[in-house]
Amino acid sequence: MTAQLFLIFLLANAAAATTGIVFRPGAWYAGLRKPGFTPPNWAFPVAWSLIYLLSAWAAARVAMLPGAGLPLALWAAQVALNTLWTPLFFGARQMGLALVAILVLLVTVGVATVQFWRLDTAAGLMLLPYLAWLCVALALNWRIWRDNPAAG
Repeated sequence: MTAQLFLIFLLANAAAATTGIVFRPGAWYAGLRKPGFTPPNWAFPVAWSLIYLLSAWAAARVAMLPGAGLPLALWAAQVALNTLWTPLFFGARQMGLALVAILVLLVTVGVATVQFWRLDTAAGLMLLPYLAWLCVALALNWRIWRDNPAAG
């Protein structure tokens, strides 16, 4: 793995993360009914920082291997889908559309994880925290959408 590749993949993740700066949760989100399993606010930046670092490292490892085309295409697709969720949920307040986006994101990351795993077991393992966090985020998105029908 080269440091240059890692930095390029990390840059793509940083671009996705900027949507969280532009579309902040704010008072609207604070006023929504949330389920008991909602992580504390401090957990979101910690989790996403770890996920972005690990996924960039995993992509850099895979990029050096023969057969990396499909896995890296899936990685690029997940960055695009990841970038889409925040403006849908917090910006447009379209919780139903955000739910569809995160479901497609979860499937994409799941398939990417399998593809990464086939090329490099360590790279596949690095995506498992991402899958776990997306499961929580999907459940959270669904429950907030369900429990706040007039908030969108």
